[in-house]
Amino acid sequence: MNVFVMATALFAHHGGFGLNLNPLDTNLINLVIVIGVLVWFLKGFLGGMLERRREAILADLRDAEERLKAADAALAQAQNDLAAAQQKAQQIRVDGQARAAAVRTESEQRTIEEMARLRQDATADLNAEAARVTDLLRREAARQAIEKALATLPGKLNADAQARLIDQSINTLGNA
Repeated sequence: MNVFVMATALFAHHGGFGLNLNPLDTNLINLVIVIGVLVWFLKGFLGGMLERRREAILADLRDAEERLKAADAALAQAQNDLAAAQQKAQQIRVDGQARAAAVRTESEQRTIEEMARLRQDATADLNAEAARVTDLLRREAARQAIEKALATLPGKLNADAQARLIDQSINTLGNA
């Protein structure tokens, strides 16, 4: 209530509350001129600032769109490169498997050939040893036969027949 009392005292002291319609007293003309100048000045100033800001934003948007296009192109290129690399890796894998199979087949073939060669060598060694043993047994049998014949012949043969038999035996051994 104190505020109300004070406001009433203030109005009473100044002569009350009223509306002044005199344009010169109220500075209405000055206000219109100042507001008009401000609108005209600020329109050019603020309009220019807003237009520059609008152009900067549009330039940033165009730049962002260009970077997006460049990034899309780089992504497409990277995807193509990835696909090519995957295809090359698959080809290398297939070639490696084919090479491994060829090496395995070649190794198996060499092993088979080496086994056949070893078998032939063993057979040849066995045949040579059999021939040597056969020859040795034949000579031993011949020697024993000659010794037996020589032991039994002196009593049965005369000197001429004995000499002929020895010569014949020597010739037979020499030809063998």
